[in-house]
Amino acid sequence: METLNLTTSWVGIIAVLIFVGAYVLVILEEATHMRKSKPVMLAAGLIWGLIGIAYMQAGLTGVAHEKAIEIVEEYGELFLFLLVAITYVNTMEERHVFDVLRAKLVGLGLTYRKLFWVTGLIAFFLSGVLDNLTTSLVMGAVVMAVGKGHPKFVATSFVSLVVAANAGGAFTPFGDITTLMVWQKGVIEFFEFFDLLIPSALNWLVPALIMSFVIPNEVPADVHGTAHAKPGAGMVVVLFFLTIVTSICFKNFLALPPALGMMLGLGYMQIYSYFLTRKITKRRAHEELVLDAFKQFEQLEWDTLLFFFGIIFAVGGLGVLGYLDMLSTLLYQGLGATAANSILGAMSAIIDNIPLMFAVLTMDPDMSHGQWLLITLTCGVGGSLLSIGSAAGVALMGQARGVYTFTTHLKWTWAIALGYFASIGAHLLLNADLFDVVARAH
Repeated sequence: METLNLTTSWVGIIAVLIFVGAYVLVILEEATHMRKSKPVMLAAGLIWGLIGIAYMQAGLTGVAHEKAIEIVEEYGELFLFLLVAITYVNTMEERHVFDVLRAKLVGLGLTYRKLFWVTGLIAFFLSGVLDNLTTSLVMGAVVMAVGKGHPKFVATSFVSLVVAANAGGAFTPFGDITTLMVWQKGVIEFFEFFDLLIPSALNWLVPALIMSFVIPNEVPADVHGTAHAKPGAGMVVVLFFLTIVTSICFKNFLALPPALGMMLGLGYMQIYSYFLTRKITKRRAHEELVLDAFKQFEQLEWDTLLFFFGIIFAVGGLGVLGYLDMLSTLLYQGLGATAANSILGAMSAIIDNIPLMFAVLTMDPDMSHGQWLLITLTCGVGGSLLSIGSAAGVALMGQARGVYTFTTHLKWTWAIALGYFASIGAHLLLNADLFDVVARAH
């Protein structure tokens, strides 16, 4: 397919300026109170409008259309997958699943140090199934409940939670948007992600071990927490697990998009909610039996989903203009894959990891299987270096305003960086044989 290199044309230069301007507004979201989806959606539309003009003048409107359709397909799969996953998470929250988990942890009577390790460990594994945002908020609530009057414990534990949630999401396809993108693209198969388990664990364990020395080994004051799950809560959890299994089977055995398996899983819950709600006619006193599956769609974080749309189309547009090929040559041919992947991962502490990963997937550099795993790892965990580098950090800064801040996180950045490089080193050592394996065609 014939394409145009527009990197030095007026179209390309204006497109870059539009993208940079939009991203500056995303970074300043807290100050401007403008939702992050708004500037990137505008930028995406303007960039593709410029592409359309350039390709029309060159008589290649069909090429621009095909390029746009490719990105529509990629976003469509991602959107449907996230639609189901977020709906299940919202439903579990509505059924008080997370409240019960929080109450049980609070009631264990653990010391501050043991709670520091338990919350971090649960966050690490829980984020492999849920997103890092939900995981950090659930575990953050536990820390806040037992850490009243002990701001140092709360702040340090929150740093650990951010690192654990990001690290735990790096070794499963469901743990992060970036790993989901890599899996759906066919670069890494489902079970191959688990090669990153030990490197991901070290990414959290190294800074956590260092931070644990400042956590007092004493029992906090009595804290009581009670919560009761609504009827059907356990079944919703089971159906979520079955939905994940269905998605994996669609991808691995039927060679179908995993999003189709997720949509089938949404059907599981829709049918179950119908039968659960019908019990109202027999047991009118139990209003909490009502499970309106459609109502959960109202709780979707549309700002995030539309932000993904804007970013994917804006970055994809820069790729069509030729900038990603230029960047690929500069990084991967100039510095080498290992250095390039490590640098891009660290950049995700400032630039959202989603556009970075989408840019790498669009550039499609000639890398070994081990290198694709490396960029998956670094893009997943690099955001932990700063509190603003991930949704988990930003959310916890709001949850413990004035206690966990950018500065309190920055004090531990050196320890987090040690974990970052330890995870890279562990991957290079433990998975050395994969660096000789040719990456799967996609």
